[in-house]
Amino acid sequence: MLVCGEPSGDALGAQLMAGLKVLAEDRVSFTGVGGLAMEREGLKSLYPLDATAVMGLREVVPAIPAILRRVKQAVDFAVQTRPDAVVVIDSPDFTHRVARALRKRDPSIRTVDYVAPQVWASRAYRARAMARYFDLVLALFPFEVPFFEKYGLKAVFVGHPVVERAARMTGGAALRARLGIAADVPLLALLPGSRTSEIRFILPTFREAVDLLAKKIPGLVTVLPTVPHVAAKVRAATQNWATPLHILEGEADKYAAFNAATIALAASGTVTAELALSRTPMVVAYKVGGLTYFLSRWMMLVKHFTLINILLDREAVPEYLQEAATPPVLAGAVAHLFADEKARAAQVSAMNDFAALLGEKDEPPSLRAARVLLDFVEKR
Repeated sequence: MLVCGEPSGDALGAQLMAGLKVLAEDRVSFTGVGGLAMEREGLKSLYPLDATAVMGLREVVPAIPAILRRVKQAVDFAVQTRPDAVVVIDSPDFTHRVARALRKRDPSIRTVDYVAPQVWASRAYRARAMARYFDLVLALFPFEVPFFEKYGLKAVFVGHPVVERAARMTGGAALRARLGIAADVPLLALLPGSRTSEIRFILPTFREAVDLLAKKIPGLVTVLPTVPHVAAKVRAATQNWATPLHILEGEADKYAAFNAATIALAASGTVTAELALSRTPMVVAYKVGGLTYFLSRWMMLVKHFTLINILLDREAVPEYLQEAATPPVLAGAVAHLFADEKARAAQVSAMNDFAALLGEKDEPPSLRAARVLLDFVEKR
């Protein structure tokens, strides 16, 4: 049984399912909660990813009744069907509630965390709590294994499955031709996030930044990939846009947009790793509600919040958090990348180092994760 809470987890779940099918063929079947990508791999989701794809106190609190109903629905289903393992994927505000409730209801059902929260970056004490309701962590980074085992939680390094998407970052020329964007036209990929809270807090800032960029960069065109559950909100928030704007839905178009773009302006998240693997120079920003930021800023244990910067331990790509992420600052950083070929080349060089750290040329991480998961189930 697999349980995810938002589109990024859905993509990871689909890759894990594909790996399990390669190794176990018809010996494995799937139940649980997922989105379109997991459904394409054969999952019939218990419910859609709607109420669970939220982040931030102001957004989570009103959604708590709906989230708790979804948690109970998933736990009831697991107790009734008794899967060999329940794998929760990312979105800890939701998925860890499932794991905790399941451990209370039926401790004999094994639980696995795939994409553990970055507790090594903030709130390390959560690792000790996780050891009480998880049997295994499938770790994305090598340093996570000793970190979790220090707290009594078994972990196995499997690698970051985002590297498997690098080969799909193609089709940029065809996308430009389809949209009528000439090869020499400056193209900005705008990635404000896939959560409702991100559309609320980040997209307006990005919009103001594009307003400024439109005055600085003649002929600028914007492409904005989005996902179905926030597409209507994105379209409503982008009326009367300052540049020609193309809103895209669908994974293939998203990756083609990365390949086609000259520069990207992105909200921090999995998408920044995807952009790095597509070698698309970027500027990264993130904003949350004021109370959420006030309560979380004191818990940060790392200097950076963008994955490439964390792993390389330097600011390889510009990143701006909360008050620093103002429209003039973001517009200035993006305009600098458009104008400075050496700055773009330096980012691409850093992205090559980042891809090597993620294991771009090694065995596919989702296949490694599938092998570890099957071994864990069969040994038990």
